Amino acid sequence: MSKELVFGHQSPDTDAIVAAKALSYLENKLGHDTEAVALGEPNEETKFVLDHFNEPAPRVITKAAPEVDSVMLVDHNEPQQSVSDIADVTVSTVVDHHRISGFNTAQPLFYRAEPLGCCSTVIYKMFKENDVEIPAKLAGLMLSAIISDTLLLKSPTTTPTDVAVVKDLAKIADVDYESYGLDMLKAGTNLASKSEKELIDADAKSFEMAGTTVRVAQINTVDLPEVFDRQAALEAAAKAENDADGYDLFLILATNILDSNSELLVVGAPTEPVEKAFGKKLANNRLSLPGVVSRKKQVVPQLTDAFNA
Repeated sequence: MSKELVFGHQSPDTDAIVAAKALSYLENKLGHDTEAVALGEPNEETKFVLDHFNEPAPRVITKAAPEVDSVMLVDHNEPQQSVSDIADVTVSTVVDHHRISGFNTAQPLFYRAEPLGCCSTVIYKMFKENDVEIPAKLAGLMLSAIISDTLLLKSPTTTPTDVAVVKDLAKIADVDYESYGLDMLKAGTNLASKSEKELIDADAKSFEMAGTTVRVAQINTVDLPEVFDRQAALEAAAKAENDADGYDLFLILATNILDSNSELLVVGAPTEPVEKAFGKKLANNRLSLPGVVSRKKQVVPQLTDAFNA
């Protein structure tokens, strides 16, 4: 059986990297030959996680076809979020927790998608179903991914399954998930050392909405004014990426992880669907979004509906 690469989306977050490692471990235990790789370098939060559990970062690839004929996708399915040559390889497996959009294959495949808070939660269920034990280190990594995606179980994407899995993984890893989780999330909010380009690229995804290419970046912080003190420079960086990469609209969602409130910075056009999606008018290119923390559940569906209206 030929080797397959396992990877998450571009601009990988903690779940994209951990889910690839977790699925690769499981598949190898089941007799397959896989390697977890990444489509970008780990962000600060993910570096904290990998360092905490003494786990090496996966190697980064820009193309898959020179190495393998077949790949496994985790934490994404939309082609524009995947490896650049995704059309040149066979996708044998997808494990995800997002919407399905623009995805098709020429061959039958294994596809598992559940509306849970984190892809690693789905993979945890697959470990249980296959009666494969989760090692303590991997449990800590998977725990971290769920904490990251659910903002320590505070996001509206959180399900009772996520809560139960976090508690079980914390026991396996011997981790106090609440204190560790807060330290982990704070590690990802050190913004002062990053350039504006680094801030908007660290956690960004592209979406096609009624013929419009929308890029949505999320920046976690403990101080929203610290982000918007750099508004002009953030707008310039987003405009540069719009021009270079063909995005019509670049949205920067800055989220306070302590009080679960966000502010949206909008660069590009059209802006009318953005205002319609949230029922507010832009002021200084910004919208206040109290209680909004989830791009997947509280931003992308609303925008999609507004663009398609």
